[in-house]
Amino acid sequence: MGARLSTLVKAKKIKLSTLSNKIIAFDANNLLYQFLALVRMPDGTLLKDNSGRITSHLLGASLRITKLMAEYSIKPVMVFDGIPNVLKLKTLEERKAQRAKALKEWKEEIEKGDLRKAFSKAVVSATLDKDLVEDAVNMFKLMGVPIIFAPEDAEAQASYMCSRNDVWAVATQDYDALLYGAPRIVRYVTIQGTEFLPSKMMIKPLVPELVSLEETLKHLKLSREQLIDVAILSGTDFNKGVPKIGPKKAYNLIKEYGCIEKIPNSKVRGKINNFEVIRKIFLQPKIVTEYSIAFKEPEVDELIEFFRQRNFSERNIDKIVERLTKFYRHIGSPSLKDWL
Repeated sequence: MGARLSTLVKAKKIKLSTLSNKIIAFDANNLLYQFLALVRMPDGTLLKDNSGRITSHLLGASLRITKLMAEYSIKPVMVFDGIPNVLKLKTLEERKAQRAKALKEWKEEIEKGDLRKAFSKAVVSATLDKDLVEDAVNMFKLMGVPIIFAPEDAEAQASYMCSRNDVWAVATQDYDALLYGAPRIVRYVTIQGTEFLPSKMMIKPLVPELVSLEETLKHLKLSREQLIDVAILSGTDFNKGVPKIGPKKAYNLIKEYGCIEKIPNSKVRGKINNFEVIRKIFLQPKIVTEYSIAFKEPEVDELIEFFRQRNFSERNIDKIVERLTKFYRHIGSPSLKDWL
């Protein structure tokens, strides 16, 4: 979920060509969750190989990323989450409970024969475990895509890389990267993509969006520290937020008082716990300062075998290999500066 800033942030609709020839750091866990949610059979069942291994995330990610690489020369860097901050554990447990509930409801709808409703429950039940992540890491390595493991939050690591101009933007669905200081984030980096809204039982078309931290702060007339305070008041992955205070009310409070410390207790209905600690998480996140962004020729034979073991169709295997061949032929060996 991340910080609840959608009503405050003004995103600019863009064409994917805007990202051509640029290095983009993807929140890999976020990306894989998307495909675990949507790449399913009509009744909501995940795709699996003959050994029972889940392949929905592998198929979805490999097809989308290679298409972005081949058709738009987008250079993807996959950044994976590390060990979650202790303050995030409660949020993760709540999400786990929600997914377990959705899984139970999915099975109930299957028994009733309502496949449409079953699919909506299955989408919410998506779970990304260690084995699924390891499978995806192996796939991206064989594809020659750079992989970086964050100490904690992938968005924090990607944001640091973006602030250093080692990548042009952070690709994520959330707004946390802005709080971590990413100069730019891009949302909905997809080709003719859609989003399934389980609560409304409808599909919404997605258009790529670009969000600039500088322009956002200028529009809101806030500092980055103040934007973090707005997020803390309305809720982040590290805290619940103040009851009955949404993003707009939080924004008005920070505009009026300047920071959380100066807001009267009567306005926030009691004390806000840990806000200094949460601020520090966003302002001084755990990151690695030494990393390598190197695109390598794909290990084609091993990649083909990897896909065949997971029962990918020969058509999809040929498509993925063809796209990778086109991409690496096109980029040759340019310097990183050519891609920023």
